[in-house]
Amino acid sequence: MPTQMLTADLALPAPVLVVEDNPLVRNRLQGLLQQLGYSSDALVMAGSLAEARAYLAGEAHTVSLVLVDLGLPDGSGVELIEELHAQAPNLPMLVVSAWSTQEMIWAALRAGAVGYVLKERDDMEMAMALRSVLRGGAPIDPFIARRIIEELPLQAPPAVQAADDPGLSAREHTILHLVVEGLSNREIAERLFLSRYTVESHIKNVYRKLSVSSRTQAAQEARRRRLVD
Repeated sequence: MPTQMLTADLALPAPVLVVEDNPLVRNRLQGLLQQLGYSSDALVMAGSLAEARAYLAGEAHTVSLVLVDLGLPDGSGVELIEELHAQAPNLPMLVVSAWSTQEMIWAALRAGAVGYVLKERDDMEMAMALRSVLRGGAPIDPFIARRIIEELPLQAPPAVQAADDPGLSAREHTILHLVVEGLSNREIAERLFLSRYTVESHIKNVYRKLSVSSRTQAAQEARRRRLVD
């Protein structure tokens, strides 16, 4: 169950899930979190997506903060970010990764990460990023921020949401189309190269936004709102 510990200047939401396969980096992050005031039993360490999912699948196992690498041995951390964001949109998730490609940066931020820090930063910079996210901020590595700023002029202005628009994300809209086509969760996962966990999370989100509770109702509502052809 999520809790909060208090230090002199920070509220420390717990538990914290750290998903990192490199033991040296994992130990470094653990040490930095403990320097901020976390106790060791408030930190959950996972070396893969499978370990993280196994913990989260446990009874009453929820987390209050997630630090996640993107290059994991059994997949991309973006998958986990998407899954958790679909289940808990307000859960703060900070990417701590060596990946700095434009594709990975945007994928992580669009999936629901609130910040992105490169592993190469020193302990002081990393601690500042952790403090920022604990205070509700969105810490972005300076190198990443520059990449984002360079992209901004290329982005189209956001469209005004129509009254009948449920506000589906691009991924949710794609999955809704495939649901209407009659594909199963497994078939959708294979088509989009996603895990079934991610597909199931997105479908639950689609149901919530359309105020439906079944695939048939989702298809009917999608046609009524002209979300699909």
